[in-house]
Amino acid sequence: MRILIANDDGYLAPGIAALMEACKGLGDIDVMAPEQNASGTSNALTLNRPLQVFDAARPGVRYVNGTPSDAVHVALTGVLTHRPDLVLSGINQGANMGDDTLYSGTVAAAMEGYLFGVPAIAFSQVDKGWTHLDAAARTARRVVERVLAQWPPAGAPVAPWLLNVNIPNRADADTLPWQVTRLGRRHASEPVIRQQSPRGDTIYWIGPAGDAREAGAGTDFHAVAQGAVSITPLQVDLTDHAGLSGWRQSFAG
Repeated sequence: MRILIANDDGYLAPGIAALMEACKGLGDIDVMAPEQNASGTSNALTLNRPLQVFDAARPGVRYVNGTPSDAVHVALTGVLTHRPDLVLSGINQGANMGDDTLYSGTVAAAMEGYLFGVPAIAFSQVDKGWTHLDAAARTARRVVERVLAQWPPAGAPVAPWLLNVNIPNRADADTLPWQVTRLGRRHASEPVIRQQSPRGDTIYWIGPAGDAREAGAGTDFHAVAQGAVSITPLQVDLTDHAGLSGWRQSFAG
């Protein structure tokens, strides 16, 4: 088993170190992560400048001066001498649920592996602060072990799959139940925060995320609120399949 680990908090983040330790003994591990925190960069690739890859002090750990997607893309297409069997991303500081998955660099790093045909899992802690990170790491280990024990997952095609896992910040996180969920929805973000720079220019900070709008039973929001680990299978197809027929009629002729 060959595992590639990435994240969006940067190669020095506690979360990725915890995930590396948790995966010891599962196979050969390579790490490629952003040089700096790149949260919220989604699936961005750096196309306006060249990228550089650096070796960290820890063997097997490399970092790139780019985005989370850059890290996995460069690893898969130009750095690794072998193809990994699994891509893991995280452990992120803060939840990636509902609409947040569209912006998440953590999910994007896993998704980049998925787009290249490699099964992938994104791991996040629900709250910021890295509290009980050791328990989250044990949870991640259990999830990976379960996946490997059932490879490929029952009823799933041999084609790659993508899982998004959110873990409550609890000391007993590794004993919590698991729920397979769908994505919930949030309200729109709060308004931007307007400030004046030291030079008198008006600057804007993106406002905080809105509250959960769709958080009923079966959603990722509901699962973690009930003290469970949320596991959401994701796909990349954004096609509005239900609306295809209507739009075909609208544009016919």
